[in-house]
Amino acid sequence: MRIERGQVAVITGAAGGIGRGLAEESGARGLRLVLSDVSGERLAALVATLQERGVEVASLVGDVGQAQDVEALRDLAVQRFGGVDLLFNNAGVMQTGFSWEIAAAQWQRLLAINLGGVINGVRSFLPLLLEQQRPARVVNTASLAGLICSPLLGPYTVSKQAVVALSETLHYELAMLQSPVGVAVLCPGPVASDIMASNHPGGATQQLDDLLGSSIQQGMDPRELARQVFAGLEAGHFWLLPHKQFKPALERRLSSILDETNPVFQMADA
Repeated sequence: MRIERGQVAVITGAAGGIGRGLAEESGARGLRLVLSDVSGERLAALVATLQERGVEVASLVGDVGQAQDVEALRDLAVQRFGGVDLLFNNAGVMQTGFSWEIAAAQWQRLLAINLGGVINGVRSFLPLLLEQQRPARVVNTASLAGLICSPLLGPYTVSKQAVVALSETLHYELAMLQSPVGVAVLCPGPVASDIMASNHPGGATQQLDDLLGSSIQQGMDPRELARQVFAGLEAGHFWLLPHKQFKPALERRLSSILDETNPVFQMADA
């Protein structure tokens, strides 16, 4: 798909991290933006920055875990710009801890946002994208955790692997329809963001939280990630894997499955 000036990009979780990188890169490419985030203050600051750069922006504070909020975002895009070319289902939160110790409410909160937000995006926007009868792309943000399992990241890993499964299923369904609408799934490793601020840590995982937080803060620059995402979309890729150095860890997992050997956790190659 060609990315051209004047196209419309919808981005959830736009006020920080990957979402902000996508918003800034989209604006720099001349796209018109419809942005959503649960933080009204941070979203307003981003919108002001983009508008100072001459970017056309509409925004809506909302929770992607609530279907009505995502439907309102779709309606805003149509009312303001007449349609949508790129949908980035990006909003996400983090939760660490032993799977059996994490409270039910924390499990439900994370699944509602990380997975439910993508489901709501697909259900709200796909009918519109199909009705437009023109090329469009849905980009679902998963994670390296969508492909590789780690201890103490149960809810996050479950949600991200489900996002990968939904994305691949959607890819097959759109191919069945011979639709000009396509889908891609983004599975990055560490990207500089404040996602750990959404975590509800427990004492047993403080060491992991410190290590993970440090790794994320030192991760890939979100604008660099966004540039790689756009390159992958223009090349027609379904799999968007910006951290190539983690492929050996994925190969080990696939080998374990095919060889029917018990999985052994090993830190991914840096």
